[in-house]
This record gives sequence, structure tokens and C-alpha cells, in this order.
Amino acid sequence: MYDKIKSEIVTAMKEKDTLKLQTLRGIKGDADMEHINKKVEINDELMINVLSRGIKTRKESILEFEKGGRDDLIEKTNKEIELLQTFLPKQLSSEEVEKIIDDVFKKVNPTSEKEMGLIMKEVTPLVKGKADMKEVSNIIKDKLKNI
Repeated sequence: MYDKIKSEIVTAMKEKDTLKLQTLRGIKGDADMEHINKKVEINDELMINVLSRGIKTRKESILEFEKGGRDDLIEKTNKEIELLQTFLPKQLSSEEVEKIIDDVFKKVNPTSEKEMGLIMKEVTPLVKGKADMKEVSNIIKDKLKNI
């Protein structure tokens, strides 16, 4: 994944695509910083974390841009999100996410809402990078309320 991003940076330079170039350089820089600061190997798992964090940050920015009425920045940020999502693994459908959560519920058999962390611990490795974690968390909270 890291090598693919590096090659896409070269392509963006040749095509003079500044938005793509800036976005990918930022993600590559974030990955390099994680590698240096945390002394971890650059692998697909690290790249999924960096890409997911980048997308989450941009979604939060869009909310702020909407408050300020900055439609130009909203459009630019949406394009960045679309670009970053192309590097993530295929996203799971809502039904697939529900099935994974149901399977974990059967395995863990929670008795109260206090077991949210235990369920998230089981679900996260199965869906990380493949689904919006905020959405996953909300689904689990709803299911726990119905126990």
C-alpha cells in the first residue's frame, strides 16, 4: 500500500495534479512520522490506520467548513476523502458489518452496556479500515441497549 502511494505521487507529479499530490504527500508524511516516532514497520496495517485517521480528520473538517459556509473547501475535502478511500480495502456493506457484530455478540454474550469495550475489542480487528468505526460503535451501542 505504501509503495502504491509512492508511485501515485510520481504519477500525480507527472500529471500536475496538485490536489492528489498534496493529499498523498501528506499521507506518506504521516506514515513516515508514525514509522519514526513509534519505531514500527511501515506495513498495510499502519497504512490503514494512517488513511483512516486522515479520512476521519477530513470529515471533521467538513463539519467545520459547513458551519463557516465554505463550500469551496467542502468540495476540495470531499475529493481528498474519495482519493484516500481508493487506497483502503473494499468497504463492508451495512449487512456485512451487522453480521460480524452479531457473530461477536454470540461469542461474547454481553449482559450489560458496560461490556462495550469487550465487544469493540473483538470487532475492531475484523472491520478496521473496512468500515466506519463510528458507525460500528453506534450499532453496538444500539444492540447493547436492547439487551
